[in-house]
Amino acid sequence: MPPERFRSLHAQGMIRLCAATPRASAGDVAANVASILEQAREASAQGADLVLYPELCISSYAIDDLHLQDAMLDAVEGGIAQLVEASAAVQPALVVGAPIRRAGRLYNCAVVIARGRLLGVVPKSFLPNYREYYEKRWFASGVGLAGLDVELAGGRVPFGTDLLFAATGIADFVFHVEICEDYWAPLPPSVFGALAGALVLLNLSASNIVIGKARQRELLSASQSARCIAAYAYSAAGPGESTTDLAWDGQAMVHEMGELLAESTRFGDAPELLYADIDLQRLRLERMRNGTFNDSAVAAGHPEQRFRRVLFEHAASFADVGLRRDIRRFPFVPNDSLRLDADCYEAFNIQVEGLARRFQSTSGKHLVIGVSGGLDSTHALIVVAKVCDRLGLPRSAILGFTMPGFATGDATKGNAWALMEALGITGAEIDIRPAARQMLADMDHPFGRGEPVYDITFENVQAGLRTDYLFRLANQRGGFVVGTGDLSELALGWCTYGVGDQMSHYAANCGVPKTLIQYLIRWCVQTGQFNAETDRILTAILDTEISPELVPADASGALQSTESKIGPYPLNDFFLHYIVRHGLPPSKVAWLAWHAWKDASAGAWPADYPEAKRVEYGLPTIRHWLENFLFRFFQISQFKRSAIPNGPKVSAGGSLSPRGDWRAPSDGTAQPWLDELSAVLPIDA
Repeated sequence: MPPERFRSLHAQGMIRLCAATPRASAGDVAANVASILEQAREASAQGADLVLYPELCISSYAIDDLHLQDAMLDAVEGGIAQLVEASAAVQPALVVGAPIRRAGRLYNCAVVIARGRLLGVVPKSFLPNYREYYEKRWFASGVGLAGLDVELAGGRVPFGTDLLFAATGIADFVFHVEICEDYWAPLPPSVFGALAGALVLLNLSASNIVIGKARQRELLSASQSARCIAAYAYSAAGPGESTTDLAWDGQAMVHEMGELLAESTRFGDAPELLYADIDLQRLRLERMRNGTFNDSAVAAGHPEQRFRRVLFEHAASFADVGLRRDIRRFPFVPNDSLRLDADCYEAFNIQVEGLARRFQSTSGKHLVIGVSGGLDSTHALIVVAKVCDRLGLPRSAILGFTMPGFATGDATKGNAWALMEALGITGAEIDIRPAARQMLADMDHPFGRGEPVYDITFENVQAGLRTDYLFRLANQRGGFVVGTGDLSELALGWCTYGVGDQMSHYAANCGVPKTLIQYLIRWCVQTGQFNAETDRILTAILDTEISPELVPADASGALQSTESKIGPYPLNDFFLHYIVRHGLPPSKVAWLAWHAWKDASAGAWPADYPEAKRVEYGLPTIRHWLENFLFRFFQISQFKRSAIPNGPKVSAGGSLSPRGDWRAPSDGTAQPWLDELSAVLPIDA
């Protein structure tokens, strides 16, 4: 990608999809065509690449036997010709609904038009003929129709249910079309379209509204997009359709891999255009990872061999047209409070269940844990406390040790002791400074001679001693060492290998990123998992700056800051999610992060996120910390992940266990990722 295209969504593997709800009528073709064109021009001005309209929108849906009148059908064909001619002046491909005559039959069809060309016609497969529906009275089914064509609007074009439409000029822009009832069927045609290679699935619908039906439609759209690893767009008829016996709500929505990207206003009086930017690259990469999807294509007899690809020119401008898509600042933390509560409940109980089962399988009598007063050990400790509650063990079975070193602050040490006492565990303190001083002296380290040298050896002597003590204490007292390190630290290699915080008997936090750990602790407070005193201490710990507390404060009194060294955890967790879970190139991750973080006042924040921490990051800052992340993740940290202890996967975002989601060579290089970032986003860009 040339650097000058960096800000373009098209260069980032995306397209802008628009689901239209035009002003309908009870059979006024001219008015319908005018409404369709008006919306097409508006969508074009907004940078849309594809506009989806409702079922039979040219003729109107609820006109019953009027569909069998040649005067009506002649008017429809004239309207299609008008749309084809006018489409030469608009950017997006148009997918409109119309009744089409062919070989003495009438079909309920989707007509696909782009840049002055009629590309093809797709007939509806499944015709509802129950309750309020009588479609078989008027239309023939398209099931089994393949390899055909039809004379329409002055030309002969492909006709059948075997059509995919593929754009030239934008990679992965391939779509399939089905109509209303098709996706209510047990085996929707879009399944085969997706298996044949379509990444965008479209549904033109009329679908009258009754109580509860909108929820059913959303369920079907969401599930189809998830099952097919695709985007699924749905547009239903709205105001203006005949209400002789039915009513219409104009529901439109766009889902991507099960997630709702956008939804329309229902029961609105005005026409509406619903925009959503679809990440085609993400969808393609997800299919590459999903062997079941590819096995399904084999089991279905390789549908791509049966589909025809209709190519059309789509010369995207690659201009910066913004982004019509919500990008969560915290991919691991939902913005919606109800979903956040549900996710925290699941995450916390996954950790408790994993640790409880592992502890039961050992002969240990005690759970041994280091308690620093920081976020990770705090969260691990409250998980351990719940394990004891679940197993019917007294919390005194937990042996908590706070081990102050050369830079341990009074506040964190005080919080550690207060938390252990509030939870009722067996607490103890071991001052590691004498042992550390002796070890440094034995090594002839400058600090052992009284010099203020605080290098990596100085830090790791302390980190290693803490872990060494915990394992020997576990040996001595029939214990089981619970690890406290989190997913974010594993990604960055921010842990001491071997005899250090990288090692434990069971890594309870290894599947939980730092940004989610903060919310899990808040959730425990908000849902009353512990007593009021415990809640007070947990809240105080949440307000403490993240620090390893291994190096003494400087002359100004400033403590060692983790995030000043490795970068803000919110950005690192953002990078982790999109690179590990989705495999996106670094430049795109930077682009997404920029859209998510460039304006603190825009978009949603997770519930109860502190106002003081609602910061924003510019592109240079994002690029700097992304480069740091790439180097740490791909080049210098994998050997630590290759040897991590067992621990539960918690988030669908993935884990870094070599026995789970992530396998990589310990002696790999970050160069391809660094090169891609530099080529697209130079340092001085």
